[in-house]
Amino acid sequence: MGWFFDDPLHEEFATGLGLGLISHGGGEPGEVRAICARIRDGDDDSWYEQWTGAADRLVATGDTAAEAGRSVSAREAYLIGALYYGIGYHPLFGGPPVDERLRSAFDRQRNAFSRAVAHLDPPPEPIGIPFEGARLPAYLCRSPLPGRRPLLVATNGYDATLHEMYFAHAVPAVRRGYHCLIFDGPGQGAVLYEQGVPLRPDWETVVAAVLDAVIGGDGIDPDRVALVGWSLGGYLALRAASGEPRLAACVADPGLYSIATPMIGALRAAGVPDSALEHFPQLSESVLRPVAAAIEQDRGQRWKIQQRGFWAHGVTDLAGYLAAVAPFTLAGRVSQIRCPTLITVAEHDPLAAGGPATYDQLVGERRLVRFSQAEGADMHCELLNRTRYDQRVFDWLDQVLAR
Repeated sequence: MGWFFDDPLHEEFATGLGLGLISHGGGEPGEVRAICARIRDGDDDSWYEQWTGAADRLVATGDTAAEAGRSVSAREAYLIGALYYGIGYHPLFGGPPVDERLRSAFDRQRNAFSRAVAHLDPPPEPIGIPFEGARLPAYLCRSPLPGRRPLLVATNGYDATLHEMYFAHAVPAVRRGYHCLIFDGPGQGAVLYEQGVPLRPDWETVVAAVLDAVIGGDGIDPDRVALVGWSLGGYLALRAASGEPRLAACVADPGLYSIATPMIGALRAAGVPDSALEHFPQLSESVLRPVAAAIEQDRGQRWKIQQRGFWAHGVTDLAGYLAAVAPFTLAGRVSQIRCPTLITVAEHDPLAAGGPATYDQLVGERRLVRFSQAEGADMHCELLNRTRYDQRVFDWLDQVLAR
């Protein structure tokens, strides 16, 4: 029995996204509990209706406040509404075709966020970053402090969007005098949902385009640019740092070395013999058939691999997925990371388990920061104690960038 649900997928979303961003303005625990109490455990239709219904009500509250000139109330309502829309459509991942309810909720999420932006001071600046025929949506959230300020660029992972990154990265960064750029790249947010562009492993090319769009802008110190990535973004940030010399620091939360390594471990645990795994990712249909059947029967794995993974990588079956994730590795590239690098390890986050091994391969200045159950920061991306994460990571960044 979890905090809210027996269903593991609903419980993960409710505790992670529902509670994890509260300290950064992402909602209230009583409201999250009330929404969850109205959801039929494990029923994705009920989940969608209750979260998006709550978001609709918040946006209406924001509209009323905005019409009355109450900017703070409007901003708060719009921001929380934007977060709740994202929580609502999470179980509906998958495509093509993309569920029309996801498209609708994402459009409402984007609109609610854009309304909130108008009530922030200073308002974040929307940017469209051209990238190989696609357009990457971004916001530059500026510190109100005068002079040239350091810039934190935040990169996403598999299933969040820049709207969630606003809470997780921009809010604590701006509080500390940083500018913060949040963006969605290939395989993320609108770039996936609407443009159909899949994930790619060579994230240094993506970050190069992002930096080209903002470095040299007013108030940005080009010598103090740091990159942070959470979830799969931990790999993406490290990969980018291995090929982008303009970065003065990198934070990987967690220090994910590859997607393939945990996948190989899962295949081995499912009974795939080492003699077959020697040929990874080329595995025979007879080997993959029972694995695919087992994934289909496991709700959590079905969502992570079939719904999210297939969609984000632009594939239609398990063989295609394995081939697509194989290039997502830091093999031969860790030694090319020259900027100071911090790697997080949350005690009970499976994706963080390989972080110490990644840390050991770094050749430059480095820091390994552990987060424990005793401090309530042991979940994936420290989502139940982001304040503790902020304190340790930004204190380190302050020291590194002060040089």
